[in-house]
Amino acid sequence: MRYLDEYRDPTLARALLDELHATATRPWSLMEVCGGQTHTIVRQGIDELLPAGIRMIHGPGCPVCVTPLETLDRAMAIAARPEVILTSFGDMLRVPGSDTDLLALKARGADVRVVYSPMDAVALAQARTDRQVVFLAVGFETTAPANAMAVLRAAALGLTNFSLLVSHVLVPPAMTAILAAPDCQVQAFLAAGHVCAVMGFTEYEPIAARYRVPIVVTGFEPLDLLEGILLAVRQLESGRHDVCNQYARAVRRTGNTAAQDAVRTVFRVTDRTWRGIGPIPSSGLTLADGYADFDAARRFDVDTVYAVEHPDCLAGEILTGVKAPTDCAAYGTRCTPRTPLGAPMVSSEGTCTAYYNAGRTAPERAR
Repeated sequence: MRYLDEYRDPTLARALLDELHATATRPWSLMEVCGGQTHTIVRQGIDELLPAGIRMIHGPGCPVCVTPLETLDRAMAIAARPEVILTSFGDMLRVPGSDTDLLALKARGADVRVVYSPMDAVALAQARTDRQVVFLAVGFETTAPANAMAVLRAAALGLTNFSLLVSHVLVPPAMTAILAAPDCQVQAFLAAGHVCAVMGFTEYEPIAARYRVPIVVTGFEPLDLLEGILLAVRQLESGRHDVCNQYARAVRRTGNTAAQDAVRTVFRVTDRTWRGIGPIPSSGLTLADGYADFDAARRFDVDTVYAVEHPDCLAGEILTGVKAPTDCAAYGTRCTPRTPLGAPMVSSEGTCTAYYNAGRTAPERAR
């Protein structure tokens, strides 16, 4: 298939690997930010083919994984109300809250529906004026424009029965928090191409300059990632710390300005707590005051719902690259995709899921 198979060519992959082996003279630690990139790296065994000493650290770029536990509990409190239809993307339904998940709540009679777009939720609100329709709006900068457009559309239609439960997070503040941590091991980043397709990469330039780390905007296919790693290693070897764009076929430096305008209209930047990581200043989006009527947390008065993480889940240390999934005593035993203790094992983009599906085990369990 054109535009897909050509980015999975084994001959080109071998050539990139050979060049990497010829380029790397020292150990380096790189972090790919996106969970989709993590899955490609682990599924294709890219991290196991790299030169000795080149280490891939899997970052917090799974939106399902970093959605706070209290957001899920608030969603379930709203969904349990008889007047509500709660809508969501399918990958959110099995993410465990404190006591249950949305799929189990649906099985007990709650009206929880999977939609393919927030516009589907707006259309549902138009059709079901007798019910309150809530869309669980999570994700990075990639999903924010569509959610902003849904609010703008609902406002134009004068809908009073549509609202968002918002838990958007932003990539650059998370990268800054990782780099500022005293135990940070990251020396270069592979930035998520789809986020940069929306936002561009000007926000990354001050980060690269301040922390002296190369940042390479990278796609998601095996050749994208191998080339991104090679570009990062070249910079590390030469002592440079620039932002460069491997994903030029989809990303421009300034991004999609129309999408950015919609996001700036509907949302404002706020502090956000990341599941397993904790609070990161100015790392999230919430509805602007002019659109507060579409805030489901206010409408249903669930702002005071708080939660405590499962004590056996190492999500925070895994999402920041301090530990690998195989370092967790529960991994593959008490914690599996069928019985997840934390979001990194249930999400299709979670690092723990990637390791589990690839059959990776802890060294002592492999013996």
